[in-house]
Order: sequence, then C-alpha cells, then structure tokens
Amino acid sequence: MINQKIRPMQKRTLFSIISVIVRLGITWSIFLAFSFVTAKERPPNIVLILADDLGYGDLGCFGQKVLKTPRLDTMAKEGMKLTQFYAGCTVCAPSRSVLLTGRHMGRTVVRGNSTNPIVIKPGQHTLASVLKKADYATACVGKWGVGTPDNFTNPNDVGFDHFYGYINMWHAHNFYPEFLIRNGKVERLQNEVAPKWKRWQDPKLPQAGRGVAVKKVQYAPDLFTKDAVRFIKENKEKPFFLYFAMNVPHTNNEAGNQGMEVPDIGEFAKEEWPEPEKGFAAMIQNIDRDVGQILDLITELDLAKDTLILFTSDNG
Repeated sequence: MINQKIRPMQKRTLFSIISVIVRLGITWSIFLAFSFVTAKERPPNIVLILADDLGYGDLGCFGQKVLKTPRLDTMAKEGMKLTQFYAGCTVCAPSRSVLLTGRHMGRTVVRGNSTNPIVIKPGQHTLASVLKKADYATACVGKWGVGTPDNFTNPNDVGFDHFYGYINMWHAHNFYPEFLIRNGKVERLQNEVAPKWKRWQDPKLPQAGRGVAVKKVQYAPDLFTKDAVRFIKENKEKPFFLYFAMNVPHTNNEAGNQGMEVPDIGEFAKEEWPEPEKGFAAMIQNIDRDVGQILDLITELDLAKDTLILFTSDNG
C-alpha cells in the first residue's frame, strides 16, 4: 500500500529506500507495511525482520492451513506481498552477507557456513552504515552469523550503533545460551549447558557458545524481542533502522531430534506428531506473536505512518 498523498519528493524517497533494500538481497517473501507522511518530512523508520530457515509455505498467507499466523497474514493482506525474490544463498552466513552488503553471492567474502574467519570486515559498507550516515539510529538484535569470535568481527564496526545477540551461527543454535554479546561485551545468562559442551563456553573460541542446555532459564528469542522493543522505544523521536535477525525456526543442530526448543509447545502438546514438529509449530506461532508485539508497539507510539516494516527469511 502506498499513500497517494505522498508528495513527489517523498515518493522518490520511498522508492529509493525500497530499491536499496531490494538490491541488498531480501528474499522471496517480503511483507511491506508502510504509509508515511508527516509534516516534518522526516525519513521513515525501517524495521527489517529476518526469520531463520523459515520455509515459503510455513505461513498462512502462503497457504499454511494448520499453523496460525494471524499477524503476519494481516500484514501481508494490508501491505504488499512480494513473491518473486530469492535468498542470496541456500545457507545462513552467505545469505546474510548478501543481504547486509548488497553484494552478489559471487562477490561477497562470506561464501559458506565455514569455521574459517571469513567475515564482513570492519569498515565494509553495509545497509546499516549507509543509513547511519543518513543520521539513523541503527541496531542489530539476534543472530549476526557473519563473524566468528576468534577475530570478533562486531556489528558495531560495520554501521550498527547497538548489537545484542549471537556473533557466530553455532552459538545461535543454542536457544538457552550461557552468554550473549552486547555491543562487544559478554553478557552472562542464567542458563547452563551440559558438561560435554562446557569446553565451547569460552567466548573467544570460533564456535563459542554452542551446545545444549540442561538448565533452561532465559530463552534467547524472548530476550531479543524485549531488546528490539526497548530500542524502538528509546529511539522513537528520530529515524531508526532495526535489523531484527531472529534465530527461529532454525533447529539446535547439537540437540538432534530435540533441537526445536521452545519454553512451551502449548496447544500442540495434544497432537500426535513427532516432538520436533510440535516444537517447530510452536516456534512459527511464536514468530507471529513477536512480530505482533513490534507492530503493536509501532502503532502505540504513533509511528505507523512513519515506518517501513519488512518480514522475510534468510533461506527456506
């Protein structure tokens, strides 16, 4: 939906933003909810929500009949659903690198999910660095996935004012990690992994933080939603860019068939499905719930007419 009252200059700004984002590799299923005209003509806020391994048919608006995704379905209905897009790659790291840098898979430095320190390097142009130069407050919350702790490439070095989450993708497998990274510093949590995974809890290791928790207190996806909400509230008076990079519904590979970890499988407990499918179903509906929190907050703060919201996935 495009508000027909947008002035010519504002229209050019709108299409420029969409063009930049599309060139930066947003994948096949983007939902756009936007309509912004203000007397101040301030640049629009941008919220880019990236799911992790979400399939094309996992949402109601793409034909899913079993799982309920009402907030995303409404977003698709009232906004714009784009279906002719492709992920930058079939796996996490290079897909995210393509998205953030605007470089084709053949030109981005991150070519695969490798333990080698091939990362987005400090000073490299990203969507965040471009927007930061335009006086946006910028944040990445969730899964970075294009760096490793041995060289500790930090999102703060490539245009993000704020970062909270996982640096490396193996850490992001763990939904109940012992620690997360906040602006380059280790933040310890109350979770505890099983003894066999203790050796990976040194934040300086290439695959730091991976493992399976036996003490599950703080669920990382919930912490990320809370931090995303905080960032929006704190920056509501100025243009902001929030890259909300979820780590769901990706499984915790280290946990095998118990990898679809959620605090509660809720209504799916009664289903005669394999346990991983119950966890996956709960994750999908939790994604919808969390997106709903962001949408409600934007409305509550009277920012809906000034905000471009996009939802997509890194790969299926």
